[in-house]
Amino acid sequence: PTYTPHVDTGDFVVVINADKVKFTGNKWEQKEYRWTTGYPGQRSVKAADRFERHPERILHEAVRRMLPKNKLAFKMISKLKIYAGAEHPHSSQQPTPTELAVK
Repeated sequence: PTYTPHVDTGDFVVVINADKVKFTGNKWEQKEYRWTTGYPGQRSVKAADRFERHPERILHEAVRRMLPKNKLAFKMISKLKIYAGAEHPHSSQQPTPTELAVK
């Protein structure tokens, strides 16, 4: 794999089993995701509630916040495909599985 910070290399990433994400400590109850609506005040939801409704959004937000804050980040995050289960519609593109080291 190659990575250059200012160049979009064009590779898509398909992540499966996002519903098996783990948090350590009390992060399920303490971690909050906040956003603005345009009205006064902010909306927030705890990590456990977000995991019950949309488990793939937890991983999506984590990756999005690690990317640079520029126009290239939108193109890179649009090439990230996350699925909660083991099934995905990208089997015709023949993705190659990569095992990550698990402690």
